[in-house]
Amino acid sequence: MNNSVPKIRIRGLSKSFGSNHVLRNINMDVALGTSFVVIGGSGSGKSVLLRCILGLMTPDSGSIEIDGHNILTLPHRQRIAKLQQIGMLFQNAALFDSLPVWENISFALLSGQHPDKNKVSRNEGKQIACKILEQVGLNSSVADLYPDELSGGMQKRVGLARAIAAKPNILLFDEPTTGLDPIMGAVIDGLIVDCVKKLGSTAIAITHDMASAQRIGDQAAMLYKGELIWQGPANSLMDSGNPYVDQFTHGSRHGPIKVELK
Repeated sequence: MNNSVPKIRIRGLSKSFGSNHVLRNINMDVALGTSFVVIGGSGSGKSVLLRCILGLMTPDSGSIEIDGHNILTLPHRQRIAKLQQIGMLFQNAALFDSLPVWENISFALLSGQHPDKNKVSRNEGKQIACKILEQVGLNSSVADLYPDELSGGMQKRVGLARAIAAKPNILLFDEPTTGLDPIMGAVIDGLIVDCVKKLGSTAIAITHDMASAQRIGDQAAMLYKGELIWQGPANSLMDSGNPYVDQFTHGSRHGPIKVELK
C-alpha cells in the first residue's frame, strides 16, 4: 500500500437516530502504524463512530476507507474480508461466559473466520492462546479458567489477547481502562502500546480517560455533540488552545460546555 494513503480515511460521516444527530460530517485520517485517540463526553458519538468503522452500524452518509477502499460500497465478500482484518477490545471485554479463556482468545481462528488464517485445530488453538496470554502478562495456567473466575483487569487482558490473536492490521479499543484502578489502567495501556508496536497495527481508541489518551495516542481528536471539533497531537490534549477541549481535559465546571442536569 502507498504510505501516502492513510490506513483509515473517513469523510463526511453522519449518523442519526430520528432527530438525534449522533455524528455530523466527520472527517479524519489515521496514518499507517499510528494510534489515534478520540475523546468526548457520554453521548458525543464516540461508540457510534467505532461501530460504523467495525461494520456494526451503517452510517447515513459519508465514506470509510481502509487502504483506499470504501468499505461501505465494496462487494459483500470483499467488505467482510476487510472487516475481518480488524481486532476489537470491547469496553467490558465482552468475553463468552460459556467458553474457557483459551477458546475465547482463539475463537476466530478455531472457526476459520479470519481471511488470512487457516482454521486451526483445538490443540493448536490452545497453544496459540497460551503464547498470547504470556504477551499480555498472564500465566498460561489462566487458559482453562472461565471469564467469571477472572478479575476485571484479567478480563481486559484476555480481551486484548483475543483482539490480537489473528494479528490484525487494525485495532479498535472501546474505553480500554473503564472500571480499572489507575495502576491497572496504566498496565493495560502499556500492553496496548506494546501490542500495537509489535504487530505494526494501526489503532483507534475512544476514551474519556485523559491519562490513558496520552499514553496510547500519537494523534487525538475530540467529539462534541457529534462534531469533530479539534484534532492534534495527543501530547497537546492538556494544552490544546481549544476552550472545549481544555475544559473537558481539565474537568472544569466552567467553560463553553454546559452540563445538563436531568
